[in-house]
Amino acid sequence: MCQLNGMSPERVTRADAAGTQEMFQGVDFMLGKIFTVFLLYLFCWSLADAQENIPIISGGAGFLSSTQGGTNVLQPVLAPVLAAPLGDRWLIESRADLRIVDFQQGPGGPYQNQSFATLEYLQLDYNANSHLTITAGRFLTPFNIYNERISPIWISKLQDAPYVAAIGTGQGYSDGIMLRGALVATSRYAVNYEAYFSTLSTVNKLTSERGTGGRVSVFVPSTRFELGASYRKTLQGTRSNAEGVDLTWEPYQMPLQVRGEWAHSESGFGYWIQASYRFSQMKSETSALGRLEPVFRMQQFFRSELNPNDSLPTTNAQQPTFGLNYYLPHEIRLNASYGRQFLARDTNTNVWEFGITYRFLFPLWPGESK
Repeated sequence: MCQLNGMSPERVTRADAAGTQEMFQGVDFMLGKIFTVFLLYLFCWSLADAQENIPIISGGAGFLSSTQGGTNVLQPVLAPVLAAPLGDRWLIESRADLRIVDFQQGPGGPYQNQSFATLEYLQLDYNANSHLTITAGRFLTPFNIYNERISPIWISKLQDAPYVAAIGTGQGYSDGIMLRGALVATSRYAVNYEAYFSTLSTVNKLTSERGTGGRVSVFVPSTRFELGASYRKTLQGTRSNAEGVDLTWEPYQMPLQVRGEWAHSESGFGYWIQASYRFSQMKSETSALGRLEPVFRMQQFFRSELNPNDSLPTTNAQQPTFGLNYYLPHEIRLNASYGRQFLARDTNTNVWEFGITYRFLFPLWPGESK
């Protein structure tokens, strides 16, 4: 057997694995200390800087209901967002999701309820320059576009997340460090990037998987078209990979929005494509017709292997969904949708949903914010 410095290949492999694990544990400990020092420093800074930089509270509140297979689910939701600037380059951002889920135990059965409180992100941003922003803390995992851009209840055109939104995001949130910015920015196009490392955390409400990855995108301002590609490597357990592609198109000529994603992991692969059109081009935004926005989404998922730890469909699935949004004054929106879920085992069901959301924004205390 070939020897390497007196060690067999098996012993070298075990030694490398142990060294790699110690390295990651050291990185986890270092990130934890850095984050703690940042929070203490920023708390003292915020007290001295409070008169010039007023924190902003925004977010949404809503009531969501859905009926699938004759079973009802009711959800009152509150999702507050905090943005606290600290000077010209520093910013603290945070968002929580608070909801009560009332659900039936089968069609016509009694209701049970559970309460959920999720800290979705609590991060410190340092804007070094136009090419680099450094983020430390808890942040939304940057994989494709749904998790970071579309998931809030006041932004999403439909209540349910697409099947493949769970691919590549870990648990949706990461604890660690992220770098983002523009590699190139011209009048014709811009190339943007995001790269991150997340630590393993088992702390209640702050759980995170160890992993690394990022996203690169090209944006064309003249057509408002963006194409992105994402990658994630999970650095624990089976150390799986995930890949994704996303697109966004919002042309200047019409109030049309087209978005979509494709994602692949060891569990399977799938896509969703969604289009919405607001009738404000026919009438003004404040007219009865101009407040109406129809939405259509088509999605499919193809299961490769069963993984009890993921939140993906257990079998092949597809679902077309038709929806209507109606925008009332004072940032209130009504939403209704119908979808038909087709599963490989012929357990097809109708999905009816209705919701009302309210978007709010106000300063944390009186004053003028920079």
